[in-house]
Amino acid sequence: MYPRLSDLFQDLFGFDFPIPIYSFGFMVAAGAMFGAWILQKELDRMYGSGLIGGVRMPETTKDKKGRKKMVEVSPSFIVGTITLIIIGAGFAGAKGFHILENLDSFFRAPARMVFSTGGFTFYGGMIVGGLGVVYYVKKKGLSVGRIADAMAPGVMIAYGIGRIGCQLSGDGDWGIASDLAAKPGWLPTWLWAETYPNNIMGIDLSATPVYPTPLYEFLAAVLIFGILWSFRKHKHVAGWLFWVYMVFNGAERFFIEKIRVNNRFEWFGQTMTQAELIALVLIAIGVVGIIKTWTPPKTVGKPVAEPAK
Repeated sequence: MYPRLSDLFQDLFGFDFPIPIYSFGFMVAAGAMFGAWILQKELDRMYGSGLIGGVRMPETTKDKKGRKKMVEVSPSFIVGTITLIIIGAGFAGAKGFHILENLDSFFRAPARMVFSTGGFTFYGGMIVGGLGVVYYVKKKGLSVGRIADAMAPGVMIAYGIGRIGCQLSGDGDWGIASDLAAKPGWLPTWLWAETYPNNIMGIDLSATPVYPTPLYEFLAAVLIFGILWSFRKHKHVAGWLFWVYMVFNGAERFFIEKIRVNNRFEWFGQTMTQAELIALVLIAIGVVGIIKTWTPPKTVGKPVAEPAK
């Protein structure tokens, strides 16, 4: 494992990189950038087809009186701000939900848990980051449903890329002890049982290899991204694609939790993890949302003609 990419540079090129670049943070940033690029492309497409309105921004030039004229531009102009909100609020929410999930450890060493480079809960980041985006989008007068649809594919693939960071760093998001006897003969051992040597948690797994669940989630994210991307030109009410994302996301996380190490709690007479409970809620909300948005969409403005080729 390579908790720091600088260690990877050292092994591959013999170069001692002076700045410690942590794998998890780097991959999360890479995922956010790729997701932002996809969001930008989708918003430009929606704006061009009249499915979403634009945002008003001042021109760079001024009139004779020194005033800047307001013009309407594609909402892709605010993707940078949306990305910063997701990262900032998302990290705060991810850390907060992790603390709630591990209150006993937090009370023993609060500063250590708050400022540690590990310990993040995806759903906490998703919920808090999502609320921040909703507030900002509403403030800009844009359709929350359309923005959510445009974000769905990018958020899914960004999640998958972030999981590669978990795999490289060995941050504890691995699975339970793997059953080597059940491994299919055609499957490589590293895809069934991993010991995470040099993991950032400092845990020795050499005697009990575990399922590399971050890799499974990456593969699932790629598959779901492909499905969402193929559905992006859907003929339903705004928000439909996001509800589809909610169902897929919830289902993926619910089933991966069955072979993943996590704290389990008693919920309504059933023993499950915090992520399993949230996943079930997301699936239920997603199904209701899909049903409610199963109608043709309405355009916001006049479609913009494509430039002549």
